[in-house]
Amino acid sequence: MTVHFHEEDLPAGVLAPGPVAVDTETMGLITPRDRLCVVQISDGKGDEHLVRFAAGSDYAAPNLRAVLADPERLKLYHFGRFDLAAIKYYLGVVAAPVYCTKIASRLIRTYTDRHGLKELVRELLGQDISKQQQSSDWGNPTLSDAQKDYAASDVRFLHALRTELNKRLEREGRMELAQACFDFLPHRAELDLAGWPEIDIFSHM
Repeated sequence: MTVHFHEEDLPAGVLAPGPVAVDTETMGLITPRDRLCVVQISDGKGDEHLVRFAAGSDYAAPNLRAVLADPERLKLYHFGRFDLAAIKYYLGVVAAPVYCTKIASRLIRTYTDRHGLKELVRELLGQDISKQQQSSDWGNPTLSDAQKDYAASDVRFLHALRTELNKRLEREGRMELAQACFDFLPHRAELDLAGWPEIDIFSHM
């Protein structure tokens, strides 16, 4: 298991074919204000790749953008709504098709209100991950080893989580509903970017 660190783009040919796990680190939670700093990506074969963008970056990243925009590659996220918006805003691509472990968890783990990645990894995979660096300064020109390991851990387990969550979704007959939610996620991210982040347009009120 190796964490590879890259500046401004993903090297060509470093990912195996198939689904990729994707996550982002930003300066905060307001996408137009808080710039995209790091994109993490993994093919699930044991290595994670971190692509760091400096302040003032033009986010050209042709190799990374090609992978994210590839309609033949499934992208695995945890809370994909946020990552999709950040990737669209800064990299200019819709990183779909989508699978979101948080949505899958909410649909199938209805016996709990704890749907964070840490809780999912602990219950479904029996492993512990640290979230200590979650709120650190991702815009720092020098990222610490702890930050790099935290960022990598956010994509390290998504392939295995998808396998376990799918077993439960299929068992309870909710796979079709989950897929419909995944298909809608890029549009939910567009609504966030367009000014409807906290408004439920499907609500009667």
